Amino acid sequence: MTDEDPKPRKNGLYPAVSDPLKDFMRSGWSDTERHGLAPDPQAPHAARRRAALSAAFAGERLVVPAGHLKTRSNDTEYPFRAACEYVHLTGDQTQDAVLVLEPNTSGGHDATAYLLPRSDRGNGEFWLDGQGELWVGRRNSLAEGEQLLGLPCRDVRKVAEELKAADPAVPTRIVRGHDAALEAALADRLDAARDAELAVFLHELRLVKDAWEVEQLQKAVDSTVRGFHDVVGVLDRAAATSERYIEGTFNLRARVEGNDVGYGTIAASGPHACTLHWVRNDGAVRPGDLLLLDAGVETDTLYTADVTRTLPVSGRFTELQRKIYDAVYDAQEAGIAAVRPGAKYRDFHDAAQRVLAERLVSWGILEGPVERVLEIGLQRRYTLHGTGHMLGLDVHDCAAARTEAYVGGTLEPGMVLTVEPGLYFQPDDTTVPEEWRGIGVRIEDDVLVTEDGHRNLSAGLPRTSADVEAWLAEHAGLPAAE
Repeated sequence: MTDEDPKPRKNGLYPAVSDPLKDFMRSGWSDTERHGLAPDPQAPHAARRRAALSAAFAGERLVVPAGHLKTRSNDTEYPFRAACEYVHLTGDQTQDAVLVLEPNTSGGHDATAYLLPRSDRGNGEFWLDGQGELWVGRRNSLAEGEQLLGLPCRDVRKVAEELKAADPAVPTRIVRGHDAALEAALADRLDAARDAELAVFLHELRLVKDAWEVEQLQKAVDSTVRGFHDVVGVLDRAAATSERYIEGTFNLRARVEGNDVGYGTIAASGPHACTLHWVRNDGAVRPGDLLLLDAGVETDTLYTADVTRTLPVSGRFTELQRKIYDAVYDAQEAGIAAVRPGAKYRDFHDAAQRVLAERLVSWGILEGPVERVLEIGLQRRYTLHGTGHMLGLDVHDCAAARTEAYVGGTLEPGMVLTVEPGLYFQPDDTTVPEEWRGIGVRIEDDVLVTEDGHRNLSAGLPRTSADVEAWLAEHAGLPAAE
């Protein structure tokens, strides 16, 4: 904010602020500055990541914005979610912030976090501005930010001016897409190709998770497991309402135990399960149908789980549903078994796809041999998507990494990925028997690559068809398998 009074809102009931009221609002406030704050637990990990970034771009100025609020409608905004690159390098999640790495004479960088300071009690911003302290809550002071982040902190309202005044001979890169105004201010110093290289590096920096990140992901998964148990406990009520009851039930767990859901919850019942990212969640939940729930809790540190289970709403799979489900389970087993250090990233996908292709041929849906089916990808009509992806701060983490470092790369200890084969028989697909149409099954787990193999972080949820039925019988009061 400037020293000028915040502009009054159109159609506000108070068109002006009297001078006596201004004076009254400036005074009578106690000092709430916090001292002796312990550093954020992520601070030392963020420092190591900044050191790796510094070593890769010696002598260059690096600018990493957190982003701004986005308008939902009129004067309401979406909840703020800081850019992953910024969070990974600072541990901070505040809006409008910017991390700047300025090269120093020792060959490294001096890192500074530019943050919004406390609301100004002098110009009335704290009570008159829509983002003031009395409207949206207290911000940390710059001194508090320094204690928490282990970084020098400066007023972000000066960042554009200070960067423009900095030595223009120093090459400058920025992470694009989060701060258009800052990009415009530095336009004469930026190069799109060089900026893209910075983004690629930062995404590849997240490919291998450190021990702290693995803890966060396990925490996200554990909350997600509890969220799935919540859903199973209300299947009868969902059947009386809609898929939104499922969504709301899971999302309550996400808000109670974390920041939010890591992505839009997919609560797809019946033929909706054949739509991969069904997030409307406005359909009926009918006994006899399958419910495909794809959901993940995002922790307060912004790491997300991504788990899917397919459940028979009535508690029991039909013979055909079980046949399809078991095929997907066998494919997932083959995929998970292929996750180990030194394996090609593609191995788990290829292993799962082979199982599904073999079943489709054996069922007479596709004409063999299996090698021909896989070579030309005919199984993809029914499998549709890849068998997994990296997981972390983003549900589809490290997306900007080079192909040779990701899909064409090799698995290493510390990588976390999903394994999620599926079979989907569309309601209008005449290549399959009528009774198959509208059945969609996906099973997804979050898997950590370890030194000697892998660990299924979401193993706390049942996976086999028999175990799923037993789970429903125990927690949802539905009929047990005979």
